[in-house]
Amino acid sequence: MIILTIVLHSWLLFSMAFFGGSKIAGAKHQVELFDSIKLPQWFRLITGYIQIVGCIGLIIGYWYPGIAAWTGILIGIMMLIAILSHFRVKHPFGKVMPAFLNILIAIAVVILYADELSHPFG
Repeated sequence: MIILTIVLHSWLLFSMAFFGGSKIAGAKHQVELFDSIKLPQWFRLITGYIQIVGCIGLIIGYWYPGIAAWTGILIGIMMLIAILSHFRVKHPFGKVMPAFLNILIAIAVVILYADELSHPFG
C-alpha cells in the first residue's frame, strides 16, 4: 500500500509540475486551451502558479502526509473547476481526460492520507 501511495502522490506532483509549468511558460497548447474555454490569459498564469504551489505542498507532503492530503483537496477543487470549465464550452471528453484523471488521483491521495488531515505537521 505504501508503494501505491508514493506512486499516486508522485504522479500528482509531476502532473501538476508539467501542467503548471507549461501554463506559466505560455505553451501554445495552454494558451489555445484557455482561449477555447473562454478564460482570460491572466487566469492561465494564476492557475499555473497555484499548481506550482500544489507541487510545493506535495513535496512537503512526503515528510508531512497531512500537507499532501490538504494539497490533494486544493488540487481536487482546481480539477473540478477545470472539468466544469470544459463542460461549459462542450469540449469532447478527450480534452477533459487530464483533469478527470488528476481529480481521481487527488481524491485517492486525500483518502490515503485522510488520517493525517487533522494534524498536517505531524
